[in-house]
Amino acid sequence: MKKTTLALASALVGTVAVSAAALAGPAEQPTYKFEKCFGVVKAGMNDCQTAGSSCAGTAKRDAQPDSWVYVPAGTCDKLVGGSTTKK
Repeated sequence: MKKTTLALASALVGTVAVSAAALAGPAEQPTYKFEKCFGVVKAGMNDCQTAGSSCAGTAKRDAQPDSWVYVPAGTCDKLVGGSTTKK
């Protein structure tokens, strides 16, 4: 393998590893006024905490009742299935 190809492949692997590590931790709180909205998250897109996990990106299915995502304040009640409290 050429040195340039090896260097490019190493950089790509490093970038993917850093991205995966960032997804595994808790989400940072937004800078805008927000609320946690339960029950509207797409599988794997929750911001943090479910009954079975404490990491972001771990929701097993769409609209999982105990998974949440940050939304602008006042938005959650407008979403189908959305709740500001755990279901």
